[in-house]
Amino acid sequence: MKSENLLVGGVILLGAVLFSPTLSAHCDAVDGPVVTEARQAFAEGDVSPTLKWVGPQQAAEIRQAFAQAREVASAGEAGHALAERWFLETLIRLHREGEGAPYTGLKPAGQIDKAVALADKALVSGSVDALAEKIGDAVSQGIRKRFETASELRAKSGESVEAGREFVEAYVDYVHYIEAIHRIVGGGAPHAH
Repeated sequence: MKSENLLVGGVILLGAVLFSPTLSAHCDAVDGPVVTEARQAFAEGDVSPTLKWVGPQQAAEIRQAFAQAREVASAGEAGHALAERWFLETLIRLHREGEGAPYTGLKPAGQIDKAVALADKALVSGSVDALAEKIGDAVSQGIRKRFETASELRAKSGESVEAGREFVEAYVDYVHYIEAIHRIVGGGAPHAH
């Protein structure tokens, strides 16, 4: 039962983190998985690994951009950096387009959300246990903190109008947190940025 709760909690928090509109996607970060893999593909001269990041309708454009960028890159060091950057931007633009998200440029390294980095690490390691436990604990703490605050304020809510309002504010925060978790668990979270 505990591992099931951890997994559910992990999914909830990860969903809340990943699908929060205030966070940027990690696919457009220079240290994200798309750019990392594309740089290796560009260096090796093989476009194939990059094609999974776009839909079939965009594959021809990626192949053409890759060929053009590699041709320019062969002209010298200055051209190489510019050509690689242009290819990466083209790939990310088309990847984001496929997600229905706007392209806002490549993002600097070091800005990937910790939960997303842990999700990627779990895939590489082949184990989700540490991620599920960490996220499950965070969700549990979030519920408990909101419950305790609402419970304490509820006991004092009849003392004055202000005390009642403080309770209502804490109650709304508590209930909305639970509703958000339930929506993610019950209906899943769409892939959006």
